[in-house]
Amino acid sequence: MTSVNIHQAKTNLSQLLRRVASGEEIIISNAGKPVARLVPIDRADKRRLGTDQGAFQVPDDFNDPLPPELLDAFER
Repeated sequence: MTSVNIHQAKTNLSQLLRRVASGEEIIISNAGKPVARLVPIDRADKRRLGTDQGAFQVPDDFNDPLPPELLDAFER
């Protein structure tokens, strides 16, 4: 695990983020004391399309114009 000071982290943030994206963990220190850890975000929880299929139904009038009283509420 790599450790960098705050100045190095600010100067090289893009490079550090590339390293983290590839799986590396990086510790950021202030005056030699660790204060933060950069870790990759777990990508295993990506959304899958179609998981709510059948859970709701789009009404037949979904694309119809809004009633005048509702349009008035938006235009105030």
